[in-house]
Amino acid sequence: MNSFKGHFLRGMAASALLLATVTTASAFTACQVTDTGGIDDNSFNQTAWKGVLDAQEKLGVEGRYLESQAETDYEANVNSLLGGQCDVIFTIGFLLGDATANAAKANPEQKFSIVDFAYDPTIPNVLGQVYATDQAAFLAGYLSAGMSKTGIVGTFGGINIPPVTIFMDGFAAGVGYYNAQKGTSVKVLGWNPESREGLFTNNFESLDDGRAFAQNLYDEGADIVLPVAGPVGLGSAALADELGTEALKIVGVDADLFFTDPEKKHVYLTSIMKRMDSTVYQVIETTMNGNFEGGLIVGTLENGGVGLAPYHDMEAMIPDDLKAEVETIRQGIIDGSIKVGG
Repeated sequence: MNSFKGHFLRGMAASALLLATVTTASAFTACQVTDTGGIDDNSFNQTAWKGVLDAQEKLGVEGRYLESQAETDYEANVNSLLGGQCDVIFTIGFLLGDATANAAKANPEQKFSIVDFAYDPTIPNVLGQVYATDQAAFLAGYLSAGMSKTGIVGTFGGINIPPVTIFMDGFAAGVGYYNAQKGTSVKVLGWNPESREGLFTNNFESLDDGRAFAQNLYDEGADIVLPVAGPVGLGSAALADELGTEALKIVGVDADLFFTDPEKKHVYLTSIMKRMDSTVYQVIETTMNGNFEGGLIVGTLENGGVGLAPYHDMEAMIPDDLKAEVETIRQGIIDGSIKVGG
């Protein structure tokens, strides 16, 4: 979910069009419109674009993207890609739902695929990509409860929308499952699954907010924090780096932040991965083969569309029995013996 500053500044003009390097003249073109996080957000825009880059490398497609600098850019950016140059247009994020629907209905021959959105009823020329991220977040919640020394963990989101709160729901449910199994009372600050109220920065850009929200949760006793706000979470990671991981650990979202935030990689307990690269690649391949259909793709633990990242630098400090329990729960979610949501 999102956009950063500092060394993440792209130095590109507003809504600038980038033409990816092409090594083939076989004109299949996949186009992408980002949300305000930008293409190098170390989060879901970048992960989705990786699916295009993988298709460029393996399938010889051409890739283009447009970055949205503000929500007011969404409709204009989508419309600017119409006209036949794009075989499939990917729109990235729940907030592009209206702009995508409007363009798709007005241009029924154009194929679209939107990440983090499902239409009901479905639109024949739009394939939605959604993810059961609560499944992977459940594992992260259980792990965090088992690793917390204060008995308090925390979370906050960017905006109170379903693709954000599904992480928070799963995380809270995983902590609750740990408490039920162990007879403990680990608390979750920042989100109430029943009232649907919690802590939200109301943006996906401000690293300062990421630091401030994590600081507030830390001040209330949380020693593990899950920021569900794309690049905003990098501010939380910077705070954990300063405080030290004995005091504060971070759970990443969307990508494996150990790799995408290499300067602060040591602060991440794990990451809740949403494999948009995998589903984007799948849509490109399907479309190239002439088998595009509107509807829905759902990424799950079972099909690899979501997952928990390796523990990397935290590996040695996580007890073996806790690791084994997390794996057992993963299998239980897959076989249906453990229910994540109500």
